[in-house]
Amino acid sequence: MKLFKFIKYNKIIAILTISMLLHSCNTKQEPIDITANDFYNGVDLVTQIMVHDIFSPPVASRIYAYPNIAAFEIIAQNDSAYKSLAGQLKGLKPIPKANSKDVNLKVAALVAHMELSKSLVFSEEKVIQYRDSLYNIWSNKNLKQFEASKDYGLQVVKSLKTWIDVDNYHQTRTMHKYNVDADNPSRWQPTPPAYMDGIEPHWKKIRTLVLDSASQYKPVPPPEFSLKKDSQFYKELLEVYNVSQDITQKGDTSKEIEIAQFWDCNPYVSVTRGHLMFATKKITPGAHWIGITKIACKKSDYDFEEAVYAFTKTSIAIFDGFISCWDEKYRSNLIRPETLINQHIDETWKPILQTPPFPEYTSGHSVVSGAASTVLTTIFGDNYSFDDDTEVPYGLPIRSFASFNKAAEEAAVSRLYGGIHYRAAIDEGLTQGRKVGNLVANNVKMK
Repeated sequence: MKLFKFIKYNKIIAILTISMLLHSCNTKQEPIDITANDFYNGVDLVTQIMVHDIFSPPVASRIYAYPNIAAFEIIAQNDSAYKSLAGQLKGLKPIPKANSKDVNLKVAALVAHMELSKSLVFSEEKVIQYRDSLYNIWSNKNLKQFEASKDYGLQVVKSLKTWIDVDNYHQTRTMHKYNVDADNPSRWQPTPPAYMDGIEPHWKKIRTLVLDSASQYKPVPPPEFSLKKDSQFYKELLEVYNVSQDITQKGDTSKEIEIAQFWDCNPYVSVTRGHLMFATKKITPGAHWIGITKIACKKSDYDFEEAVYAFTKTSIAIFDGFISCWDEKYRSNLIRPETLINQHIDETWKPILQTPPFPEYTSGHSVVSGAASTVLTTIFGDNYSFDDDTEVPYGLPIRSFASFNKAAEEAAVSRLYGGIHYRAAIDEGLTQGRKVGNLVANNVKMK
């Protein structure tokens, strides 16, 4: 009896196995089709997570750059139309080449992008949920191609992590906080309403990608600090106050307020209601320019490879732009207009935008806008008009621009309208950023 049951059981197993094999053979295995929209969706997810997790602008630039570089390297290492960044970015070595004909390079690029993004954000589960949904679709479509592509993508991530992990980011997490110099009237002090510590005082120590050092494009010093009414510094301080007063008199619908709010891009705005304080969260300046990159790619009908190229080159410029800017911020360490206006002109005055928690000079948005717009102009051309809907999710209307440079100029002057920067920080910041952008555009050969 036992022998009979054993034979019967094995027959059932054999029948099931044959049935599964026949089903597998009859299931059509199609190539996994990947489009530029798949890449955009992945980047958009990262942006949403960064808003949720509240990453500072400099850190956000790092989260964009490395996954984009990983995706591009997979394309470039195996496509003669593109040139690897190995040897062009500091310390970057060639990634392994795909050793299987079953590898779908686009799938591998997305795998690498997702895996690196997951390792750089806090809300990993959001990336995992998105990743697993794609893995399920891809494996059902072509299991062999999916497995080979996934293995290759993960192999690339492993090789790149050894490069990423030595960019000094982890070391800066343990360095001392910014120390306020209360005895020096020109030095930055925390601003209301949250009076937060200075953000990323050691960001200049992060390894640059293209710049030879954080100080390669050190701007001219800001006007000498002085509260004498005939000094250049005081004139610029008074300009911030007067412009703000003029704008306020026009009302909330003034074009200057619209511009200031559109380019605010403060990832953490403290709101006080009675005894309650909470935060409203938005994208960073870098995220806004990543959004503009997507707009241009879609308008130009870029394919997957072209989109990865445009995003990667732009994010490299943004990354180095923040390092260059933060190097100057904590060198000049200049006090914000809000502090001085409250102390010496009008103690009840508030800027239209909330002052972000770091020194004034140079303007971060001006630097990053100058860098990103310069690179985008070399990719898509000058006088490239576009409709910017990046801020629509935050209740702000679409703004139209005749070129990337015009958008950058508006982003820069928005800091004056917002009451958070002096004129010199805006003008010199834009110049500083364009120098970074030109360096990336001219020295990084990706095609």
